[in-house]
Amino acid sequence: MKEIRMKALAKINLGLDVVKKREDGYHEVRMIMQTVKLYDQIDIHKMDKPGIRLKTNLQYLPVDENNLAYRAARLLIEEFGIPKGVSIRLRKVIPIAAGMAGGSSDAAAVLVGLNRIFQLGLTKQELMERSVKLGADVPYCILRGTALAEGIGEKLTRLPAMPKCHVLIAKPGIHVSTKMVYTNLRADELVSHPDIDGQIAAIRERDLRRAAELMGNVLETVTIPAYPVIGKIKEKMMAYGALGAMMSGSGPTVFGLFEDEEKARYAYEKMRRGSLAKQVYLTRIMNHGGDANDR
Repeated sequence: MKEIRMKALAKINLGLDVVKKREDGYHEVRMIMQTVKLYDQIDIHKMDKPGIRLKTNLQYLPVDENNLAYRAARLLIEEFGIPKGVSIRLRKVIPIAAGMAGGSSDAAAVLVGLNRIFQLGLTKQELMERSVKLGADVPYCILRGTALAEGIGEKLTRLPAMPKCHVLIAKPGIHVSTKMVYTNLRADELVSHPDIDGQIAAIRERDLRRAAELMGNVLETVTIPAYPVIGKIKEKMMAYGALGAMMSGSGPTVFGLFEDEEKARYAYEKMRRGSLAKQVYLTRIMNHGGDANDR
């Protein structure tokens, strides 16, 4: 195999709770992660000469070790002493700095792709163990599907598949720093926490409405006061018929879950024509990572 094409799928958080701040400065979390069918496309080609070449469709993205996809390739090339190089072409679609794990998913796809084209023989678990060096979200982006993430996000438990539904994604024209959000989060003073266990029970019972009702993200206590547009997008989605609407990760992307396709399409058109969001997508839940060709 000389080349491979990968799909790096985005994620949303159906629930996000921060349990405490650890002594090392990291935060203990409990999150329900979910893959959605919105993806970056990654083409990986073997090169006879050593080295890593990375090209993207966005001029402002780094193409060196400051890009997680580059670092993912270097990680495996160095560990296994691979003499050949790789050329990686990355076509970004997932909104950047948006709480949807775009960079982490790119890194995960590169790890899976290099494992295949160089026939390294690593299992999914072995890839996940290595990937945590790149970031807390990368192991989940290898696992994909519906999962509970604990610790700093790296302790993963696969959950039953989330009931199928339509997902409206809207990102306002702002960037939110994850570091800023966690720095300003007063984890010990939170008076309300999402019912993660109740949401897991609803997913097990395939109760989409209940799972949507229980969605919650404690990071909104920081982001919505700082960026009120996030709250306004949530309100609009609910008004357009979403079963639930919430910010994903540290934001600023907001997503809404819809049971009815007609309502979802109506909401998509309204959000697309409105002024609150700069990027709007209508997609769907992807359970257990999708089909083999979604890699």
